[in-house]
Amino acid sequence: MRHLRTASLIAAATAFLMGSASAETIKIGVNEPLTGAFAASGTYVVNGAKIAADEINAKGGVLGKQIELVIEDNKSNPTEAAAVAEKLITRDKTPVMMGAWGSSLTLAVMPKLMEYEVPMVVETSSSGKITTTGNPYIFRISPPSAIEAAAFAKIVDKLSLKKVDFLVINNDWGRGAAEDFGKMMKEKGIGVGLVETMDQGAQDMSAQLSKLKGSDSETIIVTAAVDQLTLLFKQAAALGLKKRIITTGGSQNPDQIIAQAGAAANGTMHLTTFLPWFPDKTPNPEATTYFVSEWKKRGFDFAGCTESFRGYDGIRTAAAAIEKAGKAEPAAIKAALWDIKLKGLNGDIAFQKSGPAGKESGQSQPNVYLIEIADGKVGMKDL
Repeated sequence: MRHLRTASLIAAATAFLMGSASAETIKIGVNEPLTGAFAASGTYVVNGAKIAADEINAKGGVLGKQIELVIEDNKSNPTEAAAVAEKLITRDKTPVMMGAWGSSLTLAVMPKLMEYEVPMVVETSSSGKITTTGNPYIFRISPPSAIEAAAFAKIVDKLSLKKVDFLVINNDWGRGAAEDFGKMMKEKGIGVGLVETMDQGAQDMSAQLSKLKGSDSETIIVTAAVDQLTLLFKQAAALGLKKRIITTGGSQNPDQIIAQAGAAANGTMHLTTFLPWFPDKTPNPEATTYFVSEWKKRGFDFAGCTESFRGYDGIRTAAAAIEKAGKAEPAAIKAALWDIKLKGLNGDIAFQKSGPAGKESGQSQPNVYLIEIADGKVGMKDL
Protein backbone atom coordinates (compact mmCIF):
# COMPACT_ATOMS: atom_id res chain seq x y z
CA MET A 1 0.00 0.00 0.00
CA ARG A 2 2.89 2.34 0.92
CA HIS A 3 4.38 1.84 -2.57
CA LEU A 4 1.03 2.56 -4.22
CA ARG A 5 0.54 5.68 -2.10
CA THR A 6 4.07 6.89 -2.93
CA ALA A 7 3.49 6.27 -6.64
CA SER A 8 0.22 8.19 -6.48
CA LEU A 9 1.87 11.12 -4.75
CA ILE A 10 4.68 11.17 -7.31
CA ALA A 11 2.14 11.08 -10.15
CA ALA A 12 0.15 13.90 -8.60
CA ALA A 13 3.26 15.98 -8.04
CA THR A 14 4.42 15.38 -11.60
CA ALA A 15 1.02 16.38 -12.97
CA PHE A 16 1.05 19.51 -10.82
CA LEU A 17 4.54 20.49 -11.95
CA MET A 18 3.67 19.85 -15.61
CA GLY A 19 0.53 21.92 -15.23
CA SER A 20 2.47 24.72 -13.56
CA ALA A 21 5.11 24.69 -16.30
CA SER A 22 2.41 24.75 -18.95
CA ALA A 23 0.69 27.66 -17.21
CA GLU A 24 3.91 29.67 -17.46
CA THR A 25 3.51 29.97 -21.24
CA ILE A 26 0.73 30.69 -23.70
CA LYS A 27 0.69 28.16 -26.50
CA ILE A 28 0.03 28.88 -30.16
CA GLY A 29 -0.28 25.88 -32.46
CA VAL A 30 1.58 25.96 -35.78
CA ASN A 31 0.36 23.50 -38.44
CA GLU A 32 2.69 23.70 -41.47
CA PRO A 33 4.20 21.45 -44.17
CA LEU A 34 7.79 20.75 -43.11
CA THR A 35 8.19 17.67 -45.31
CA GLY A 36 6.59 16.74 -48.62
CA ALA A 37 5.90 18.86 -51.70
CA PHE A 38 5.45 22.15 -49.82
CA ALA A 39 8.26 21.69 -47.29
CA ALA A 40 10.38 24.64 -48.47
CA SER A 41 7.50 27.09 -48.10
CA GLY A 42 6.30 25.65 -44.80
CA THR A 43 9.78 25.88 -43.32
CA TYR A 44 10.07 29.52 -44.36
CA VAL A 45 6.72 30.26 -42.67
CA VAL A 46 7.77 28.52 -39.45
CA ASN A 47 11.06 30.42 -39.30
CA GLY A 48 9.14 33.68 -39.75
CA ALA A 49 6.82 32.62 -36.93
CA LYS A 50 9.82 32.04 -34.66
CA ILE A 51 11.08 35.57 -35.31
CA ALA A 52 7.69 36.95 -34.27
CA ALA A 53 7.57 34.84 -31.10
CA ASP A 54 11.09 35.84 -30.12
CA GLU A 55 10.30 39.52 -30.72
CA ILE A 56 7.10 39.36 -28.66
CA ASN A 57 8.77 37.42 -25.85
CA ALA A 58 11.70 39.87 -25.73
CA LYS A 59 9.16 42.62 -25.10
CA GLY A 60 7.56 40.78 -22.19
CA GLY A 61 5.33 38.28 -23.97
CA VAL A 62 1.54 38.36 -23.84
CA LEU A 63 -0.51 38.86 -20.69
CA GLY A 64 2.72 38.66 -18.70
CA LYS A 65 3.60 35.21 -20.08
CA GLN A 66 5.93 33.99 -22.80
CA ILE A 67 4.56 32.66 -26.07
CA GLU A 68 5.32 29.02 -26.83
CA LEU A 69 4.98 27.85 -30.42
CA VAL A 70 3.89 24.23 -30.68
CA ILE A 71 5.08 23.36 -34.18
CA GLU A 72 3.83 20.28 -36.04
CA ASP A 73 4.52 18.94 -39.53
CA ASN A 74 1.42 18.26 -41.64
CA LYS A 75 3.64 16.59 -44.27
CA SER A 76 1.93 18.46 -47.15
CA ASN A 77 -0.95 16.01 -46.71
CA PRO A 78 -4.58 16.98 -45.97
CA THR A 79 -5.29 13.91 -43.82
CA GLU A 80 -2.17 14.58 -41.78
CA ALA A 81 -3.09 18.28 -41.48
CA ALA A 82 -6.42 17.35 -39.88
CA ALA A 83 -4.70 14.91 -37.49
CA VAL A 84 -2.15 17.57 -36.53
CA ALA A 85 -4.94 20.05 -35.79
CA GLU A 86 -6.68 17.55 -33.52
CA LYS A 87 -3.42 16.86 -31.66
CA LEU A 88 -2.69 20.56 -31.19
CA ILE A 89 -6.18 21.12 -29.79
CA THR A 90 -6.78 18.00 -27.66
CA ARG A 91 -3.29 17.06 -26.46
CA ASP A 92 -1.35 20.32 -26.56
CA LYS A 93 -4.33 22.47 -25.51
CA THR A 94 -3.49 25.31 -27.90
CA PRO A 95 -6.27 27.93 -27.73
CA VAL A 96 -5.46 29.31 -31.19
CA MET A 97 -3.57 28.01 -34.22
CA MET A 98 -1.85 29.23 -37.36
CA GLY A 99 -1.88 27.20 -40.58
CA ALA A 100 -1.94 25.30 -42.75
CA TRP A 101 -0.17 26.79 -45.82
CA GLY A 102 -1.91 25.01 -48.73
CA SER A 103 -5.62 25.45 -49.41
CA SER A 104 -6.29 21.69 -49.43
CA LEU A 105 -4.48 21.42 -46.08
CA THR A 106 -6.48 24.27 -44.53
CA LEU A 107 -9.79 22.95 -45.88
CA ALA A 108 -9.00 19.59 -44.27
CA VAL A 109 -8.37 21.28 -40.91
CA MET A 110 -11.54 23.37 -40.94
CA PRO A 111 -13.96 20.66 -39.67
CA LYS A 112 -11.71 20.18 -36.64
CA LEU A 113 -11.95 23.89 -35.85
CA MET A 114 -15.74 23.62 -35.92
CA GLU A 115 -15.75 20.44 -33.84
CA TYR A 116 -13.55 21.82 -31.07
CA GLU A 117 -14.46 25.52 -31.47
CA VAL A 118 -10.88 26.75 -31.78
CA PRO A 119 -9.90 29.68 -34.06
CA MET A 120 -7.11 29.56 -36.65
CA VAL A 121 -5.21 32.36 -38.36
CA VAL A 122 -4.75 31.35 -42.01
CA GLU A 123 -1.45 32.78 -43.20
CA THR A 124 -1.17 31.56 -46.82
CA SER A 125 -4.08 29.57 -48.32
CA SER A 126 -5.94 31.34 -51.13
CA SER A 127 -8.93 29.14 -52.06
CA GLY A 128 -12.17 31.10 -51.94
CA LYS A 129 -13.91 28.16 -50.22
CA ILE A 130 -11.97 28.80 -47.03
CA THR A 131 -13.87 31.98 -46.17
CA THR A 132 -17.15 31.37 -48.00
CA THR A 133 -18.32 27.99 -46.69
CA GLY A 134 -19.46 29.18 -43.26
CA ASN A 135 -16.66 28.49 -40.78
CA PRO A 136 -16.59 31.20 -38.06
CA TYR A 137 -13.25 29.97 -36.68
CA ILE A 138 -11.26 31.02 -39.77
CA PHE A 139 -9.38 34.35 -39.88
CA ARG A 140 -7.30 34.74 -43.03
CA ILE A 141 -4.56 37.35 -43.50
CA SER A 142 -3.54 36.21 -47.00
CA PRO A 143 -5.56 37.19 -50.08
CA PRO A 144 -7.93 34.64 -51.57
CA SER A 145 -7.66 34.20 -55.32
CA ALA A 146 -10.68 36.49 -55.81
CA ILE A 147 -8.96 39.42 -54.03
CA GLU A 148 -5.74 38.74 -55.91
CA ALA A 149 -7.67 38.68 -59.19
CA ALA A 150 -9.50 41.90 -58.28
CA ALA A 151 -6.17 43.63 -57.62
CA PHE A 152 -4.81 42.33 -60.92
CA ALA A 153 -7.94 43.57 -62.72
CA LYS A 154 -6.79 47.14 -62.10
CA ILE A 155 -3.67 46.66 -64.22
CA VAL A 156 -4.53 44.04 -66.86
CA ASP A 157 -5.49 46.74 -69.36
CA LYS A 158 -1.98 48.16 -69.17
CA LEU A 159 -0.56 44.73 -69.98
CA SER A 160 -2.65 44.54 -73.17
CA LEU A 161 -3.84 40.99 -72.45
CA LYS A 162 -5.98 39.55 -75.22
CA LYS A 163 -6.24 35.85 -74.43
CA VAL A 164 -4.80 33.78 -71.59
CA ASP A 165 -4.29 30.10 -70.82
CA PHE A 166 -3.87 28.59 -67.34
CA LEU A 167 -1.47 26.02 -65.94
CA VAL A 168 -2.28 25.29 -62.30
CA ILE A 169 -1.58 22.77 -59.61
CA ASN A 170 -4.42 20.24 -59.43
CA ASN A 171 -5.77 21.06 -55.98
CA ASP A 172 -8.13 23.59 -54.36
CA TRP A 173 -5.50 26.32 -54.55
CA GLY A 174 -4.74 25.93 -58.25
CA ARG A 175 -8.24 25.21 -59.47
CA GLY A 176 -9.60 28.09 -57.39
CA ALA A 177 -7.06 30.48 -58.93
CA ALA A 178 -8.00 29.41 -62.46
CA GLU A 179 -11.68 29.91 -61.67
CA ASP A 180 -11.32 33.34 -60.03
CA PHE A 181 -8.81 34.75 -62.51
CA GLY A 182 -10.72 33.27 -65.42
CA LYS A 183 -13.93 34.94 -64.27
CA MET A 184 -12.17 38.28 -63.92
CA MET A 185 -10.58 37.97 -67.37
CA LYS A 186 -13.92 37.29 -69.02
CA GLU A 187 -15.48 40.28 -67.25
CA LYS A 188 -12.67 42.42 -68.66
CA GLY A 189 -13.31 41.11 -72.16
CA ILE A 190 -10.14 39.01 -72.20
CA GLY A 191 -10.36 35.59 -73.80
CA VAL A 192 -9.77 32.46 -71.71
CA GLY A 193 -8.33 29.46 -73.51
CA LEU A 194 -6.87 26.24 -72.13
CA VAL A 195 -6.88 25.30 -68.44
CA GLU A 196 -4.15 22.70 -67.88
CA THR A 197 -3.44 21.06 -64.52
CA MET A 198 -0.43 19.32 -62.97
CA ASP A 199 -0.11 17.17 -59.86
CA GLN A 200 1.63 18.84 -56.92
CA GLY A 201 4.50 16.34 -57.07
CA ALA A 202 4.90 16.39 -60.87
CA GLN A 203 8.44 16.85 -62.17
CA ASP A 204 7.75 16.86 -65.91
CA MET A 205 5.27 19.44 -67.28
CA SER A 206 6.46 19.22 -70.90
CA ALA A 207 3.19 17.70 -72.15
CA GLN A 208 1.12 20.58 -70.73
CA LEU A 209 3.64 23.17 -71.88
CA SER A 210 3.64 21.76 -75.41
CA LYS A 211 -0.14 22.15 -75.59
CA LEU A 212 0.10 25.70 -74.28
CA LYS A 213 2.85 26.54 -76.74
CA GLY A 214 0.53 25.57 -79.58
CA SER A 215 -2.45 27.61 -78.41
CA ASP A 216 -3.38 31.07 -79.70
CA SER A 217 -3.04 32.75 -76.29
CA GLU A 218 -0.17 35.17 -75.68
CA THR A 219 -0.10 34.79 -71.87
CA ILE A 220 -0.05 31.87 -69.42
CA ILE A 221 -1.25 32.30 -65.83
CA VAL A 222 0.52 29.79 -63.56
CA THR A 223 -0.28 28.75 -59.99
CA ALA A 224 2.20 26.40 -58.26
CA ALA A 225 4.78 26.32 -55.46
CA VAL A 226 8.32 27.55 -55.98
CA ASP A 227 10.11 24.23 -56.63
CA GLN A 228 7.64 23.30 -59.34
CA LEU A 229 7.82 26.77 -60.87
CA THR A 230 11.58 26.46 -61.23
CA LEU A 231 11.22 23.21 -63.16
CA LEU A 232 8.41 24.67 -65.23
CA PHE A 233 10.42 27.72 -66.33
CA LYS A 234 13.37 25.56 -67.34
CA GLN A 235 11.14 23.21 -69.32
CA ALA A 236 9.34 26.12 -71.00
CA ALA A 237 12.69 27.55 -72.10
CA ALA A 238 13.84 24.16 -73.41
CA LEU A 239 10.66 23.92 -75.50
CA GLY A 240 11.21 27.40 -76.89
CA LEU A 241 7.97 28.68 -75.36
CA LYS A 242 8.10 32.49 -75.70
CA LYS A 243 4.78 33.48 -74.16
CA ARG A 244 4.41 35.84 -71.22
CA ILE A 245 4.12 33.96 -67.92
CA ILE A 246 2.45 35.47 -64.84
CA THR A 247 2.31 33.55 -61.56
CA THR A 248 -0.28 33.92 -58.80
CA GLY A 249 -0.55 32.90 -55.17
CA GLY A 250 2.36 34.86 -53.71
CA SER A 251 4.39 31.68 -53.14
CA GLN A 252 7.00 32.08 -55.81
CA ASN A 253 10.19 33.18 -54.01
CA PRO A 254 11.53 35.08 -57.05
CA ASP A 255 15.09 35.08 -55.72
CA GLN A 256 15.04 31.30 -55.42
CA ILE A 257 13.65 31.06 -58.93
CA ILE A 258 16.45 33.29 -60.23
CA ALA A 259 19.06 31.19 -58.45
CA GLN A 260 17.68 27.86 -59.67
CA ALA A 261 16.16 28.67 -63.06
CA GLY A 262 18.73 31.23 -64.20
CA ALA A 263 18.00 32.91 -67.52
CA ALA A 264 14.80 30.84 -67.90
CA ALA A 265 13.21 33.09 -65.26
CA ASN A 266 13.83 36.33 -67.17
CA GLY A 267 10.66 38.01 -68.36
CA THR A 268 8.39 36.16 -65.92
CA MET A 269 6.00 38.25 -63.83
CA HIS A 270 4.73 37.45 -60.36
CA LEU A 271 1.85 38.65 -58.21
CA THR A 272 3.16 38.95 -54.67
CA THR A 273 1.95 40.38 -51.37
CA PHE A 274 5.28 41.50 -49.91
CA LEU A 275 8.18 43.61 -51.20
CA PRO A 276 11.29 42.72 -49.17
CA TRP A 277 13.44 44.04 -52.04
CA PHE A 278 11.93 47.52 -51.66
CA PRO A 279 11.23 48.23 -47.95
CA ASP A 280 10.44 51.89 -48.64
CA LYS A 281 7.54 50.84 -50.89
CA THR A 282 5.92 48.66 -48.24
CA PRO A 283 3.13 49.85 -45.90
CA ASN A 284 5.42 49.46 -42.89
CA PRO A 285 9.03 50.29 -43.95
CA GLU A 286 10.49 50.23 -40.43
CA ALA A 287 9.00 46.82 -39.62
CA THR A 288 10.01 45.45 -43.02
CA THR A 289 13.59 46.60 -42.52
CA TYR A 290 13.66 45.00 -39.06
CA PHE A 291 12.20 41.72 -40.29
CA VAL A 292 14.53 41.40 -43.29
CA SER A 293 17.52 42.29 -41.09
CA GLU A 294 16.53 39.70 -38.47
CA TRP A 295 15.95 37.09 -41.18
CA LYS A 296 19.44 37.63 -42.56
CA LYS A 297 20.98 37.74 -39.07
CA ARG A 298 19.71 34.21 -38.48
CA GLY A 299 21.50 33.00 -41.58
CA PHE A 300 18.41 32.32 -43.67
CA ASP A 301 18.37 32.82 -47.43
CA PHE A 302 16.87 36.15 -48.45
CA ALA A 303 14.69 34.26 -50.95
CA GLY A 304 12.56 32.96 -48.09
CA CYS A 305 11.31 36.41 -47.11
CA THR A 306 8.39 36.30 -49.54
CA GLU A 307 7.00 33.31 -47.60
CA SER A 308 8.38 33.81 -44.10
CA PHE A 309 6.68 37.17 -43.54
CA ARG A 310 3.36 35.28 -43.49
CA GLY A 311 4.44 33.34 -40.41
CA TYR A 312 5.68 36.55 -38.80
CA ASP A 313 2.40 38.37 -39.38
CA GLY A 314 0.34 35.29 -38.51
CA ILE A 315 1.85 34.89 -35.04
CA ARG A 316 1.68 38.64 -34.40
CA THR A 317 -2.03 38.49 -35.29
CA ALA A 318 -2.71 35.59 -32.92
CA ALA A 319 -0.73 37.27 -30.13
CA ALA A 320 -2.60 40.55 -30.60
CA ALA A 321 -5.90 38.70 -30.27
CA ILE A 322 -4.77 36.93 -27.08
CA GLU A 323 -3.71 40.27 -25.60
CA LYS A 324 -7.03 41.89 -26.50
CA ALA A 325 -9.00 38.91 -25.20
CA GLY A 326 -7.30 39.18 -21.83
CA LYS A 327 -7.10 35.41 -21.50
CA ALA A 328 -5.83 32.44 -23.49
CA GLU A 329 -9.20 30.83 -24.13
CA PRO A 330 -10.49 29.90 -27.62
CA ALA A 331 -13.87 31.67 -27.41
CA ALA A 332 -12.35 34.89 -26.10
CA ILE A 333 -9.57 34.85 -28.72
CA LYS A 334 -12.10 34.22 -31.49
CA ALA A 335 -14.15 37.23 -30.37
CA ALA A 336 -11.04 39.40 -30.07
CA LEU A 337 -9.85 38.58 -33.60
CA TRP A 338 -12.80 40.59 -34.94
CA ASP A 339 -11.59 43.70 -33.13
CA ILE A 340 -7.83 43.73 -33.68
CA LYS A 341 -6.15 46.31 -35.87
CA LEU A 342 -2.53 45.54 -36.62
CA LYS A 343 -0.06 46.97 -39.12
CA GLY A 344 1.27 43.94 -40.95
CA LEU A 345 4.21 43.76 -43.33
CA ASN A 346 1.84 43.72 -46.30
CA GLY A 347 -0.79 46.17 -45.08
CA ASP A 348 -3.23 46.68 -42.23
CA ILE A 349 -4.59 43.50 -40.67
CA ALA A 350 -8.26 43.86 -39.77
CA PHE A 351 -10.95 41.30 -40.45
CA GLN A 352 -14.08 41.79 -42.53
CA LYS A 353 -16.93 39.32 -42.56
CA SER A 354 -17.04 36.82 -45.41
CA GLY A 355 -19.48 33.96 -45.96
CA PRO A 356 -23.02 33.09 -44.90
CA ALA A 357 -24.74 35.26 -42.28
CA GLY A 358 -24.17 34.08 -38.75
CA LYS A 359 -21.27 31.83 -39.77
CA GLU A 360 -18.90 34.39 -41.25
CA SER A 361 -15.17 33.86 -41.52
CA GLY A 362 -12.75 36.77 -41.15
CA GLN A 363 -10.86 38.06 -44.18
CA SER A 364 -8.18 40.74 -44.13
CA GLN A 365 -7.35 42.81 -47.24
CA PRO A 366 -3.59 42.71 -47.90
CA ASN A 367 -1.81 44.61 -50.65
CA VAL A 368 -0.98 42.88 -53.94
CA TYR A 369 1.94 43.85 -56.19
CA LEU A 370 3.24 42.83 -59.61
CA ILE A 371 6.98 42.28 -59.92
CA GLU A 372 9.06 41.19 -62.92
CA ILE A 373 12.33 39.30 -63.23
CA ALA A 374 14.68 40.92 -65.74
CA ASP A 375 18.40 40.29 -66.22
CA GLY A 376 18.42 38.09 -63.16
CA LYS A 377 17.00 40.77 -60.85
CA VAL A 378 13.65 41.52 -59.24
CA GLY A 379 12.02 44.80 -60.22
CA MET A 380 8.65 46.49 -59.83
CA LYS A 381 6.67 46.20 -63.05
CA ASP A 382 6.43 49.70 -64.54
CA LEU A 383 2.78 50.18 -65.49
